[in-house]
Amino acid sequence: MARQGRNPSAEAVADEPPGGPEQELGEPEAVARAVCLRLLTQRARSRAELASALAKRGVPDDAATRVLDRFAEVGLVDDAALASRLAETQRRERGLARPALAAKLRQRGLGEQVDSALAAIDGADERVRAGELVAGRRRTLAGLPPDVQSRRLVALLARKGYPAGLAYAVVREALGAELDLFAQRS
Repeated sequence: MARQGRNPSAEAVADEPPGGPEQELGEPEAVARAVCLRLLTQRARSRAELASALAKRGVPDDAATRVLDRFAEVGLVDDAALASRLAETQRRERGLARPALAAKLRQRGLGEQVDSALAAIDGADERVRAGELVAGRRRTLAGLPPDVQSRRLVALLARKGYPAGLAYAVVREALGAELDLFAQRS
């Protein structure tokens, strides 16, 4: 009988080895499979992210490699597809430019796939997306002087990873007539 105020299931969990009950049986691959499947049900992960999680759980490198190789073989882990999807999603939803996308991919352990994932994005696409970001933000800046709008819009594009030359060109194009009028009055 458990003592009052203590949770018997918590005691059982505390007595388990760090790898869980499967590792006690000498099956680190079972632990690796369970960890990877649990993580992959939450969201797509890179091989590097899964390897890091397995290392934190104390799964031996050879067992982790065998499980990750098998997952890649059956298509559960596909770094190239993940990199392409992530780059397209971040560009479309957050408006990130190529340098910011490359940093995001490297952060997720997809450094080897950066070039292929960003190959589909050309300069014209980037300029169009920058123009869309500027147009969307201009609505909220409508009551401000053109020079303030210009500074804030260029800063927005800089935070998204757009090169300074492109940012200034897109903002100048969007605010063109307003900036000219403001310059004449000053």
